[in-house]
Amino acid sequence: MTEPLLALEGVSRSFGGLQAVRDVSLEVPAGSLTALIGPNGAGKTTLFALMSGFLKPDRGRIRFGGEDITGREPHRTALLGMTRTFQIVQPFPKMTVLENVAAGATFAGKADSLKDAQAQAREHVAFTGLIDSADKLASTLTLAQRKRLELAKGLAMKPRVLMLDEVNAGLNPSEIDEALRMIRKVAEQGVTIIVIEHLMKVVLSISQRIIVLHHGQLIADGEPNAV
Repeated sequence: MTEPLLALEGVSRSFGGLQAVRDVSLEVPAGSLTALIGPNGAGKTTLFALMSGFLKPDRGRIRFGGEDITGREPHRTALLGMTRTFQIVQPFPKMTVLENVAAGATFAGKADSLKDAQAQAREHVAFTGLIDSADKLASTLTLAQRKRLELAKGLAMKPRVLMLDEVNAGLNPSEIDEALRMIRKVAEQGVTIIVIEHLMKVVLSISQRIIVLHHGQLIADGEPNAV
């Protein structure tokens, strides 16, 4: 049996008296496209933070690529190929679009030089439709453009798994369609994707599998139609 790329076993996290994540166990196969859904406050973003090292679990284990990464710092998990985006997009505002993406290529993308990082960054900027804004400061971008920049930064880090936190939030229908097109193309390249999403039309259109959290507990896990 093939070992999953990402596996959680009994992962829990509390904040004072609030149990944000409760004994969550799940496996994510390599190359899969999974939607993580649930109401506001269900623990979805907290689970992302636990998997990527931004938070440490109170209990449980997390394995990535067969390696125990429980509580490992986010910069170290990023070097292993675990990349996440954030619901509230915060690029480096005084750097250009290209410089923002080149930073990811330099750090976790293992670029050989600054010139190589910039070349890689230009490819990702073009892929996300930002090439005409490559030399603009990130602070001047629209929300839709900042969302694309967040995706480009993530791709520059050469992810094995890409965790997208509400990448479509605040976008209009045509912008959502374009975002989904890009997500599908990334998945076709073999990148494992986990996406937090509230729009069920979007979830059902792209997901091979759906995981449902409620009050921090995993209450469903399976194919979209079954869930």
